[in-house]
Order: sequence, then C-alpha cells, then structure tokens
Amino acid sequence: MTEQTAATKRTVPFGKIAWTVLVAILGIVFLLPFLWMVSTSFKLEADVFNYPIEWIPSTWNAVQNYTDVWNGQYPFAHYYWNTIKVTLATTAISVCVSSMAAYGFSVIRFRGRGVLFMVVLATYMVPAQAILVPQFVLYRWLGLFDSHFGLVLLGSFSVFGTFMLRQFFLGLHPEYLESAKLDGAGHIRTFVSIALPLVKPAVATYAILRFIWTWNDYQNPLIFLRSDGLYTLQLAMRKFADMYTQHYALIMAGTVSAIVPLLVIFVVGQKQVIEGISFGGVKG
Repeated sequence: MTEQTAATKRTVPFGKIAWTVLVAILGIVFLLPFLWMVSTSFKLEADVFNYPIEWIPSTWNAVQNYTDVWNGQYPFAHYYWNTIKVTLATTAISVCVSSMAAYGFSVIRFRGRGVLFMVVLATYMVPAQAILVPQFVLYRWLGLFDSHFGLVLLGSFSVFGTFMLRQFFLGLHPEYLESAKLDGAGHIRTFVSIALPLVKPAVATYAILRFIWTWNDYQNPLIFLRSDGLYTLQLAMRKFADMYTQHYALIMAGTVSAIVPLLVIFVVGQKQVIEGISFGGVKG
C-alpha cells in the first residue's frame, strides 16, 4: 500500500465532519427540555427557577417529590395501572387483528378482494374527529361508554396497521407459502407458523407504534370516560397539573414517571424497528 493510498483512506471529508457536528448539536438542543424536566423533578420547589439553571441540583429532593407523586393524596399509581392495562390490551388485540387482516388481503385470493381493501383503506381518509359524535351515540346505546373495554375497542382495529403489515406480507416469497400448502397446511397454520415469523420485525414495529399511540392518547379517554377511577394517565396528568399548579417539581416528577415506559419501549424495541425498516427496504 502506497503512502498516498493510506493518506486517502485516513482522510475524512470535511462535509461529513460538519454534518456530524451539526446533528450532534441539534440532538443536544432537542434533549435540553427533557434534561431540564428530569433535573427539575429532583429539585426543591424553591430551586426550580434559579438562574443560571442548575442542571445538577445543589439540594436533592427526588425521594420526597416522587413519594408525593406516587403515594400522596392523588392516586397516581391507580391511573398508571389503568393506562398499562388499556395500552397492553389495545396493542395485543390490534396487532392480532391487523396481522390477520393483512394476511387475508395479501395472501388469500377471493372475489372482490381489491375492492374491499380499497373500501377499508378509504376509511383511513376520514378524520377521527368527524366520527366522534356517531361513536359517542353508538357507545351509549351499546353500553360501552365509560368503560375500559370500550376504550380498548376504539384502538383495536387499525386501517394503518392493516395497510402497513399487508405491504410486508406481499413481500414474502411465494415459495414459502406454496411449500406449506403442499405439506397440507391450511391458512391458519400457514399464517401462524410461516408467514407471521417471517414478518416479525414489521409486527414488532407496529406493536411499538400502537403502544406509543395508545399510551399518549388523550382524545378518546377524554370523550369516552367519565368516572374518575377509570381515568388513564393522560387525563390524570391534566388533573394532577391543575391540583399542583405552582408545584413544578412535582409536576415534572409526574411527567417523568409518565414517559418512563415509552423510553423503555424505545430502548428495547429500537432494534426491531430498524430491522423492520430494513426488511421493508429489501422485500421481494
């Protein structure tokens, strides 16, 4: 290897360095509000608005703040459990329903399949706010209003999930499905044993997205829940903020507690999301 070749390999383009530095600066800027929120949740109330900002509290009050949030007069833990229950149930049902619907629209051939899929896809163009009143009336009539079961049903059927997973099922090699058919496997066995494992990254990606959407959902609980004991975390945070209007350290402690599951899901599931994107890029 000549000296010129070695020098060329060691040289890093200036544009790449500048772009990396710019992205790093933007990342820090975007993280600053989150870091301030975490820092504030550890502070005494009197130190919240000290200037310059104390990113590392001079006096730590984390134990008292989080104890007041979780075990104080406001049943934060109860609302936390409500949100976990609704989110996990919605995610599980939605993933199952969307996966089966996507398999049906991509693998099973039947008359009118394309037309029916277009009808389903057309419903995605209707804004959710446009059907709130009919949904509200229907839920009152069915007795599903003000219940967690009704709230779970609202998010259990997703046109987006069906469309997204259908694209991945269409990318499967026909040989896999045909070999299962030759072995005498029906659609149920083919779906469970062959098709679903092959699109696992895509299913995991949709499950993560559905979990995040349901956890952060504010509109549906606001409209379809009335009993205080059934409130999810998003409604509870609004009530919590109203109760502790001037106690910013407690509000930040509650907010940090509310986003911890999302951070865990992101850290655990980011590999699956990347695999899902890569799988979609090389399908077929």
